[in-house]
Amino acid sequence: MSLRFVGRKVVGSILSLTAVIIFNFFLFRIVKSDPVGSLLRGRNVPPDVKARLRHQFGLDKSKLEQFWLYMRQTARGNLGVSIQSGRPVTEDIGNSLWPTIWLVGLSTVLSTIIGLLMGIKSAWQRNSWFDRLSTGASMFTYATPDFFLGILLLAFFAFALKLFPTGGIESPAGSAGGISHLIDQAKHLALPCLTLTIGYMGEYAIVMRSSLLEVMGEDFLKVARARGLRDALVRRRHAVPNAMLPTVTLVTLNLGFVLSGAIAVETVFSWPGLGQLTETAVHNQDFPLLQGLFLIFTAAVILANLVSDLLYGYLDPRVRVG
Repeated sequence: MSLRFVGRKVVGSILSLTAVIIFNFFLFRIVKSDPVGSLLRGRNVPPDVKARLRHQFGLDKSKLEQFWLYMRQTARGNLGVSIQSGRPVTEDIGNSLWPTIWLVGLSTVLSTIIGLLMGIKSAWQRNSWFDRLSTGASMFTYATPDFFLGILLLAFFAFALKLFPTGGIESPAGSAGGISHLIDQAKHLALPCLTLTIGYMGEYAIVMRSSLLEVMGEDFLKVARARGLRDALVRRRHAVPNAMLPTVTLVTLNLGFVLSGAIAVETVFSWPGLGQLTETAVHNQDFPLLQGLFLIFTAAVILANLVSDLLYGYLDPRVRVG
């Protein structure tokens, strides 16, 4: 892969991120709202205390002064202070980041493996009972909103059968450590992870099936069969690797989108990740925290898009031409 190709993609990603940072500042100031007033709602607070809080958060400055302050702080990795918690935004995001990474990472691995295997088997056994059943199920799960699927699983497995907890990352009176603590966390992780896995594996299965069906009509597979190679060997060595390109790109891009797309699922299951933190920030009109979260989400998408472009260029040399 040429340095020119890589450099072009990296520069494009940096420019996109810069545009997002600038847009990020103005986005949360379009709505005419008073974050300090929202923080102190229902309380009889003297005007001088409100003025002191606005000065503390820099809300008494002009928009231009706030913009330059925001740009300087962001360049240094300082995303401001949360109006609601009073802690640095980076600290609040850091505390909620790992639960989301565990949830999104595990569900992505499971949905990718299951979806690819379903798509490969469906395409190779086209019009079989498995193909019809898996394709129908994939279309259904792909069209079902994540939050609705999560509510169904929560109602059935947590409330009706009482097999899993209703929410959170661990039981309030859970064990301090050891195997029992890990088992308790695994039980809390099961339903939100299952929701995201089911929600995305259908998409991967559909794309993989379509891509493999297209490859199966190519001449090189006929040549491989004519050489006397077994059907399983033709599929494993020739068909599947050439059909993986669209799916690899889709999985890479979804890693960026799922990070922000898990907001609804985390809210349904009260999972203490970035999704629930976003819901809390919106409810409290916490502008600095919302800015930080929006920046993290968009940066994840831009990074995933960059990785996808570089990976696609590595796997398919034709993309690097031009």
